[in-house]
Amino acid sequence: MARPARSAITGAAVTALAVTAAACAAPNDDAKGGGSDSAVVGIAYEPDSLSPLLGYGKDGNSKIFDGLLTHDADMELKPALAAELPKVTDGGRTYTYELRDGVKFSDGKPFTSKDVVFTYETILDRKTNNASKTELDAVKDVEAKGDDTVVFHLKYPYAPFAERTVLPIAPEHVAAQQDVNNGRFTTRPIGTGPYELVKWSKGEKLVFKANPDYWGGAPKIKNFTMAIIKDDDVRATRLRSGDLDGAILPPNLAKTYKADAAKKTYAAKTFDYRVVTLPTGNKVAGDTAVRRALDIGVDRGAMVDQILEGAGKEAYGPVPTDSLWFTQGTEREHDLAKAKKLLDEAGWKAGKDGIREKDGVRAAFPLWYLTGDKLRQDHALAYASDAKKLGIDVKVDSGTWEVIMPRMPKDAVLAGGGAPADPDFDQYSLLKSSLAGDGFNNMAHYDNKKVDAALEDARRTDDKAKRQAAYDTVQRELVKDPGYTFLTHIDHLYVVDKKFGDLSTQIEPHDHGLASGPWWNVEDWKA
Repeated sequence: MARPARSAITGAAVTALAVTAAACAAPNDDAKGGGSDSAVVGIAYEPDSLSPLLGYGKDGNSKIFDGLLTHDADMELKPALAAELPKVTDGGRTYTYELRDGVKFSDGKPFTSKDVVFTYETILDRKTNNASKTELDAVKDVEAKGDDTVVFHLKYPYAPFAERTVLPIAPEHVAAQQDVNNGRFTTRPIGTGPYELVKWSKGEKLVFKANPDYWGGAPKIKNFTMAIIKDDDVRATRLRSGDLDGAILPPNLAKTYKADAAKKTYAAKTFDYRVVTLPTGNKVAGDTAVRRALDIGVDRGAMVDQILEGAGKEAYGPVPTDSLWFTQGTEREHDLAKAKKLLDEAGWKAGKDGIREKDGVRAAFPLWYLTGDKLRQDHALAYASDAKKLGIDVKVDSGTWEVIMPRMPKDAVLAGGGAPADPDFDQYSLLKSSLAGDGFNNMAHYDNKKVDAALEDARRTDDKAKRQAAYDTVQRELVKDPGYTFLTHIDHLYVVDKKFGDLSTQIEPHDHGLASGPWWNVEDWKA
């Protein structure tokens, strides 16, 4: 059976499919904080593959691999395996990359243009289980000119294409000799990055060692471990006990370290949102009046204040309100009276127990969240409480993704998403009707023809004004026809040992922990 599709709406959470229990056991020596040239950090989820051909590291900072380009601290593109930024010609349809000289994979074999061609062609192959193919839809073909030049020919001018070339490059001499979906490369990869994988203990940790021959210079942190700790409370406890040098934590746990003189808290601005999917296949959640009532009946401000403790902001769609892509005027005011009126006019009448009914259907539906994720739990419970005030009975339950995924066509899910590099990366997979039912893409089975057309218009031009107009259409349609209830945009909080000095963060996607946080550039840390 094919690997479940991955998309922006679930981000790192989707990669937790194989995780069914927190890593509570006492860590081994290679997963314990301490040494000046070592770092152990706690993250919430793990990948289901370490192969970039299957989607690992597609947004950069994968540690084992490099892309042609990468992001600096300000999220500006800069050369990595490419010697310089691409030359763009033919009206935005041709991108030419000159490659960096002397780069080698960690097994000593040289990196060439053939590896780039192999990587992109393999991802686009229908037999490859990479659910991010739509992000490369514009690619017509990839051409190697000698060993040191790669040319991408596009079907149409795709404005954010250069952003897609942060995608990690796989070695053809290794990966081409195996089954792309199940071969050894998926768990024992070889790349050009600053670190090499030592071992991967599923559900427990990823252990890396510095690549001494890294083209960017040997990393100062020689041993780096990502401890996979699904449960927020366990992660906080292990940080407090000294097992970890740093960890991502929800606001209520991060604040417990304010008085700790040895720790520093970093708040990273993000595009990460929490959202309730309202599946079209559910008679209640799929009703437009119910969706609109919930959209204005939930108290987003209270969620920011009480759940996030101010570390975030209200969300009205996938685009944060402080983004240049946000459409002013699409904010939704919390209005219980108006929400109740919408339900009354649509024929949803309160029953004896206060829960509404219409045509014999009770206004009730399940809402699932990922077990162990306190932020999702708190959002789900707050949402259910607000819905109850409208006469809608939302039954909250938790489970692993194996439990939740089969229920997605009928049951609501407290999901997450967000991608800062370009609005296409998140919105297309979130809202495009043709992707409904494709794993975690378009979990609500949202179907809006105006949105479909606008999404296509926005990705098929590099004219900024035209793209803005298209995304304005998307955001206004979500007001009139919400298939999701967007709740909050979350600032990620990380607590790290001060011995590493002052660290930095980037503007982060939903896919946090693995490639984001203060360890986005751990190879440059100094203890």
